[in-house]
Amino acid sequence: MNYVDLIAILAVLQLVMFGVLVGRARGLYGVHAPATSGHEMFERAYRVQMNTLELMVAFLPALYIAAKYFPQIYVAAAGAIYLVGRLVYWRSYTAAPASRGIGFALSMLPILGLLIAALVAIVAGSET
Repeated sequence: MNYVDLIAILAVLQLVMFGVLVGRARGLYGVHAPATSGHEMFERAYRVQMNTLELMVAFLPALYIAAKYFPQIYVAAAGAIYLVGRLVYWRSYTAAPASRGIGFALSMLPILGLLIAALVAIVAGSET
């Protein structure tokens, strides 16, 4: 099984799920498209989706580049931490935005780790 591809697909599905939750929040709180504000609970759901989208731009390339240089089980493990971090971020941000720090850290640290590891491997010229 290709664990890196599995993590990538799960990350995209997670983003889609957050988009569905934004659509649900639109109906629940009466925020009609194209508005992106109007009710605090909608805005929280929207920010989770947008923050996740913003991080995906760094996460997916970092995941695949790191997988080129390191065993995929380690790269996938870092990706799994990212996924858990996004779930923690979603739960905490929608409950109390000030508590989102742990979820953000669990999302950002794997990305930074993958980027740094890939950069070091590229500069060192090592490939699996």
